[in-house]
Amino acid sequence: MPKYYEDKEEDGQACGGVREDLRQCLLESSCVLQENKSPKQCLREGHCRSLQMTFFACKRSMVSVCGMFPAR
Repeated sequence: MPKYYEDKEEDGQACGGVREDLRQCLLESSCVLQENKSPKQCLREGHCRSLQMTFFACKRSMVSVCGMFPAR
């Protein structure tokens, strides 16, 4: 479940809320807490997959398609 950090300062980064939710999800997962793996390893194993996909979609939506192709 996403968490909204109303009393937290705005970090100014794009998709910052989703990034924070993904970070918290990984740090609170059983993979990190019980198996003592790094969050990076747990992410590769598929933990918090829905938040990872949401973060990817958020970052991807920021890319402008118009700037990728040269004008004719």
